[in-house]
Amino acid sequence: MTLFEEIAQHYNYWVTILLMVSGLYIVVAKSNMIKRLLGLSVFQTSVYLLYLSPGKILGGTPPILASEYSVYANPLPHVLILTAIVVGVATLALGLALAVRINEAFGSIEEDEIVPVIDREDHAA
Repeated sequence: MTLFEEIAQHYNYWVTILLMVSGLYIVVAKSNMIKRLLGLSVFQTSVYLLYLSPGKILGGTPPILASEYSVYANPLPHVLILTAIVVGVATLALGLALAVRINEAFGSIEEDEIVPVIDREDHAA
């Protein structure tokens, strides 16, 4: 099997790695809070793919006990990902609400502009 065939056979893992690295880069490299939240969402999507990729069994059926079925697919990863999506949406909503509140308090959502203001307030107190 050639390298190209090996990569093509496991393309979902390569997409997962690409999303994970790009999401982590966005979180680390950007100082804008909205961009960081979007980076966390991209990273979280890569984790969803990481869990779902091995959960799919070719030829697998839902776990219904019957004599004509022999290969079963485990529904647990899909259920866990549905729960993770709900938690991720709620976390993103909370993060966006905090970003709006920080913007109201400091007039910016750039970390580079907020940290000096907080440091000045701490030294003044």
